[in-house]
Amino acid sequence: MVTFRAKPARLLAMLLFGALAATACGPTAQEPAAAPGVVTVMGPNRANAMPLVKWFRGRSPQPSGTYKATVPIETLAQLFVEEGRAEGVRGDVAFIQSIVETGWFRFGSAVPGSYNNFSGLGATDSGGAPARFASARLGVRAQIQHLRAYADKTATKCAVPPLHYPCVDPRFHLVSPKGKAPTWNMFGNGNWATDPKYASKILSLYNEMLRFNGLPTF
Repeated sequence: MVTFRAKPARLLAMLLFGALAATACGPTAQEPAAAPGVVTVMGPNRANAMPLVKWFRGRSPQPSGTYKATVPIETLAQLFVEEGRAEGVRGDVAFIQSIVETGWFRFGSAVPGSYNNFSGLGATDSGGAPARFASARLGVRAQIQHLRAYADKTATKCAVPPLHYPCVDPRFHLVSPKGKAPTWNMFGNGNWATDPKYASKILSLYNEMLRFNGLPTF
């Protein structure tokens, strides 16, 4: 057997290169493997705030009614991207979920825009009281934390850790078992919403947004 002896400087450079390569190619740099058409709740965004806003403003037909979120759409889209990235949740899909939940941020009488509740948290078919949040960021954060509870079985408690930020989701503890719906395709039929078409509504709009911006669809 031949033994190679590298000089210390060269050996250090080799080790550093190996570490950088492992970081660039590791699991966090890639989308989770999934079957065609299956979209995991946890994973990287395919769209940042700019494509989300471009699609929201540019698609046709435009929804009727008045936009009633407490912050501009540009700010809201950025919040979803940032908060999703912090928890490892696809914030761009969560943005689309909010469009479905709020009627394109036109809202309704049950959950007014002033509540900063973009996902109907607490609003149930039996007339539950919807949650209120002091800011748009906290409303988005609660939604993202609730999504993580559905998707991540290691998110066993609403606290830091495992969460990135302190818990603001008032219904985190109601998700049982944790990680029961790791893909968006599993939503509806009692997971988050009772509507059997809930998942298809979200994913159809999500792929529409991706196509509008020339991005790869699922």
